[in-house]
Amino acid sequence: MSGKNQRPCVDTQMTVRHNEYAGHFCLGIIYTRTSATSVDETKSYALKDLDLMPSVIRDFQFFAAEKWRIASDRRGSGNTANIGSIDKITDILSGNGMFCLLGEKWFDDYWMNYGKITVQDDTGKTKKITNLHDFVTYRGGDTSLIIPRASRRKIR
Repeated sequence: MSGKNQRPCVDTQMTVRHNEYAGHFCLGIIYTRTSATSVDETKSYALKDLDLMPSVIRDFQFFAAEKWRIASDRRGSGNTANIGSIDKITDILSGNGMFCLLGEKWFDDYWMNYGKITVQDDTGKTKKITNLHDFVTYRGGDTSLIIPRASRRKIR
């Protein structure tokens, strides 16, 4: 592409606003890893021998869920504003996220205002609200409707 004012061939900007979508869904795959020691990564297979190729994953379970049903109150990654998800598999499959009793309106309000609302703490210092309990308290909601985040357990 040449010239300063030419537009790229593909427009990557969203053309529909967030509130104009019928829903926001996550499509996911849960699987089990197989033993990496049984896979020879240097071996080549012909297409006709595809069924002979050992897989590095097995036990596929596919799911679809509305984002607010499996959302956490934490960002998905440290350097972006991605919405994080819960990570306990049974909660993901049952849609038992932190917002599931509060509802989609609380989810939208929380994430549209994530890190933008500033309050004073007990010592008088200001802090940004970045957790659901503080946000629901600030908005005067019922904090008993928050599903607690499951504790993380390292898989060995």
